[in-house]
Amino acid sequence: WKKLYFAHHWPVTVCKMNANDCHDPPEYWTIHGLWPDRAEDCNRTWHFNVTEIKDLMSDMRHYWPDVLHSSLNRTQFWKHEWDKHGTCAATLEVLNSQKKYFGKALELYQYVDLNGCLLKAGIKPSSSYYKMTAIKEALTNFYGVTPKIQCLPPEEGEKAQTIGQIEFCFTKELQLINCTAPEGEPSPVQAHLKLGTAELSVCSDTLPTYYPSEVQ
Repeated sequence: WKKLYFAHHWPVTVCKMNANDCHDPPEYWTIHGLWPDRAEDCNRTWHFNVTEIKDLMSDMRHYWPDVLHSSLNRTQFWKHEWDKHGTCAATLEVLNSQKKYFGKALELYQYVDLNGCLLKAGIKPSSSYYKMTAIKEALTNFYGVTPKIQCLPPEEGEKAQTIGQIEFCFTKELQLINCTAPEGEPSPVQAHLKLGTAELSVCSDTLPTYYPSEVQ
């Protein structure tokens, strides 16, 4: 693999996609995962062990919660992220243990500070719509790179898409880079986040964009 996607998701949108078990989703962007492009389930014998990240637990629950299952004792979401992505990322020395992988993701979360950036740009959850180009511009100006932004397409009879996920790309040296693939390089096949019947896809630049403050 060549680069890492560091994905944040907007809990309110995640709940909108699959409302069965969401209770009071956090009203801040949380971590979805740290994903090498083009790799999955690299080492099936390297099992997730929650005791390895016990020192990170309070941060994990706060910044990387299982939005869909609000019980604090659940670790399935982290197990899934480790099995599918962490075992692949572990080819890098800085990510080569569970503690390093989850710990580094928490560090990147503080470093990126997506919540702070959006607030500084005056972009906050609202019942009125945003232009996707304005959101993109704010992020690109702030970070100097182009992130990948995913939305829930408009439902029947709606005109607006709903922002759901923002991914930042990092090199293997953990430097921010553009998420857009250079010409001639195939973009990585990133499985769409599919929850229930709804799924996220790259946002349209032309549709009004909803950044919801509560699950409708």
